[in-house]
Amino acid sequence: MKPRYKELLDRAVEALAGAIEIYNKPNILYREEIFVILALNAWELLLKAKWLHEHGNKMQSLFINIASRGGRPRYKKTKSGVPLTHGVEYLARKLVEERKLDPKVTKNIEALTELRNAAVHFYLNRRNPLLTESILELGLASIKNFISATLEWFNIDLSKIQTPILPISIDPIPETAVLKLNTKETMFLEYLSRLRSDDDPAGPYVVAVNVEIRFTRSKSSAALPVRITQDPNATAVHLTEEQIRERYPFDYKQLTEKCKSRYVDFKVNKKYHNLRKQIENDRRYAYVRRLDPDNPNSTKKVFYSSNIFTFFDRHYLRGNE
Repeated sequence: MKPRYKELLDRAVEALAGAIEIYNKPNILYREEIFVILALNAWELLLKAKWLHEHGNKMQSLFINIASRGGRPRYKKTKSGVPLTHGVEYLARKLVEERKLDPKVTKNIEALTELRNAAVHFYLNRRNPLLTESILELGLASIKNFISATLEWFNIDLSKIQTPILPISIDPIPETAVLKLNTKETMFLEYLSRLRSDDDPAGPYVVAVNVEIRFTRSKSSAALPVRITQDPNATAVHLTEEQIRERYPFDYKQLTEKCKSRYVDFKVNKKYHNLRKQIENDRRYAYVRRLDPDNPNSTKKVFYSSNIFTFFDRHYLRGNE
């Protein structure tokens, strides 16, 4: 029989996959709102799965205890008599207090909750490009955080099986356009700006992802049409050196210094070197740059992605940084 936490984990992944699928359907006019609602549902299920895993798989640990009678707990119930469980924000806050969840995830969840409330109560103006862009940025961050947490907590890699969210919902904003925001929209964008003030885009967890989209049209007959495909026979597109360094910002020295400040039990020893060697050929964590790319025996230098910390977090004890 499947453990309860595993069942919730499976449902969480399905909810996120559903959110992404709906968002990527441009003909569904309510897709931003549906995405936010399903993404929050996915996070609540994921946090409950983690909570159960940490508390012996006991469902009672999720129930809201309002009083005790004769030493026995008394749980708050719905109108149908079913025990109420703690919500997504409560669980996120508790896991942060126990240093099992990055505070940036909590901020992202808070922002998604505000968006969900606005959508449900008819405050969300999806025709405003600035708000649509904010939804995309929060959504991308939510997916990134979800994948990082699932890998960190349950050693399950979702990066290859999740359909990527596409920025097709954003209409190009004319440079001369004057975008009028009502009071509620202005308040939300200011609120989001405060939440992401200490964001680190290079970290495994973020509040929101910065999105920059540029559309360039060409009438030249030499211009090539481009589309995203999973066809293995399609022409490969290579990253520039600048893009590679953005994706893999740490060399050995920088990674080591970051680990020293991140972990209380970290030492530059055989364990550390062995762990690095394990993942040097995994593009999720590292990129090997050779002086002569065509010569496998050429001098090389390894650069590391910020995702490597989700791997190291399973082997070292995090401090307060």
